[in-house]
Amino acid sequence: MELESLQIYWWLLISVLGALLVFLLFVQGGQTFLLSASDSSEASRRMISSFGHKWELTFTTLVVFGGAFFASFPLFYSTSFGGAYWLWMLILISFVLQAVSYEFRTKPGNIFGTRTYDTFLFINGCVGCILLGVAVSMFFFGAEFSVSKGNILNGSSPMISVWAPSHGFEAIFNWKNLLLGFTVLFLARTQGALYLLNNNSNPDSFFKANRRRVMVNGAIFVVLFLIFAGVLLTSTGLETTFNGGIDGLRSTFAPREFKYFHNLVEMPWTLAIFLIGVVMVLYAIIRSTLADHWTDGIWWCGTGTILVVLCLFWIAGYNNTPYYPSLTDPSSSLTIFNSSSSHFTLTCMSWVSIIVPAVAAYIAYAWYAMDRKHE
Repeated sequence: MELESLQIYWWLLISVLGALLVFLLFVQGGQTFLLSASDSSEASRRMISSFGHKWELTFTTLVVFGGAFFASFPLFYSTSFGGAYWLWMLILISFVLQAVSYEFRTKPGNIFGTRTYDTFLFINGCVGCILLGVAVSMFFFGAEFSVSKGNILNGSSPMISVWAPSHGFEAIFNWKNLLLGFTVLFLARTQGALYLLNNNSNPDSFFKANRRRVMVNGAIFVVLFLIFAGVLLTSTGLETTFNGGIDGLRSTFAPREFKYFHNLVEMPWTLAIFLIGVVMVLYAIIRSTLADHWTDGIWWCGTGTILVVLCLFWIAGYNNTPYYPSLTDPSSSLTIFNSSSSHFTLTCMSWVSIIVPAVAAYIAYAWYAMDRKHE
């Protein structure tokens, strides 16, 4: 395959992994309901039983997503993971809290009590979702960094990428990034409630409580998503005018009004998939709220979420669009063509990518096995 085809292919794989990750954040969303239940309540027990080891699926997908980015687009990995240090460290800490909480929550001799670990799970649910949304938002609204590959020859400071002194805090407190962060949070809470409906289908008070959660969180999510979509589609983005590739030449970019709206229009297949995904999510929320007993909402909403997130990744990286715009030095913006690995590496990794269906099969089998155990 030609290098350009491999770069496009790997951005597609990154999109798939990112979309799966956003769907699997329903575990984090469900954890945010734990503090609404008392320490010894039946509701708390049923929530923990439902989510069980499914947090491992989310964590596995997050690790694979990061590993795939490192292998296919190492310049992004070094720029973002090394530059926005505090953003990624806070994400990591929140997921460590999750793992520790599920491991020790009901262990004999737990001197802190289950409520302490429920609080940790709540923190992971909120912080993890919001900050992952912030990280993705920078694909559209940019970050404060500059790139100079010549710095690798600087013995005193061989740093290719230079970030703002706040190292990620400035991104966390950017209102556009937080807008997507809270959108992801309420999407995760909505999907968490939908999953609880599916996993606890007896029409009792717990089922009714989850229906109310779907209604409230779904309504908030729809409002936030509409605001985010409006901001995104009316914003001015960068368009590549010269692609420097991976050979060290500087790419050049020019601002274009309504850039991401134009991307949707100029890629009609993306627009069609995006609209189908939106309709599926809305259908799941509305029917789960209005129907007396409908438990398939998680599958409709989950599929719709995957389709929408796929399209967001595509309009961020395809159609001559830098997927990581630089607010400090626009010429340092990263595209799938100037930040990728070499042709040899991408070719080898393409053979390795055969395991992606195996990862999907693992998730499906593990899901099935855990649900059978739950029953």
